[in-house]
Amino acid sequence: MPTFEALDALVDLVKARQGLYVRWSRGPEPDLGSVSSKDDLTGIPMPGLSASPLDVEDWWDGRPVRTWVARRLYDYSHLPRVKDDRARPWVLHGREAGRGPDNEPLVRDVEPLGWIAEEVISEAGAIVERQPGRWGPLDRDAQTP
Repeated sequence: MPTFEALDALVDLVKARQGLYVRWSRGPEPDLGSVSSKDDLTGIPMPGLSASPLDVEDWWDGRPVRTWVARRLYDYSHLPRVKDDRARPWVLHGREAGRGPDNEPLVRDVEPLGWIAEEVISEAGAIVERQPGRWGPLDRDAQTP
């Protein structure tokens, strides 16, 4: 599977194609064997893979797609640290089959498109940190200053 080594390459893909998601996991090979995520709290299998949507929402109203994508990548960048140090981000195309307990999309009919390099995640973090508001990854265990 190819690797997105520049944020701008991923931004170009988001501008050109709908139905894209980012997933943090060990990768498509182990994920596609099960085709579903499990609810961490109950262990119940869900009807698709948990993923974060990359499609730009209408309310974003012409703002920079680069900032949108950076935020979407940054939102779950804590997962390798708190859940599985082997988790890596990858981009996929798919069809939403439902919502998980955190209201995240559950995706089926998955087409893996590429890994996302660590440098891209670092670049996304730098963009998010330059924004005027306070924000951090969606890490429930993080300490807030």
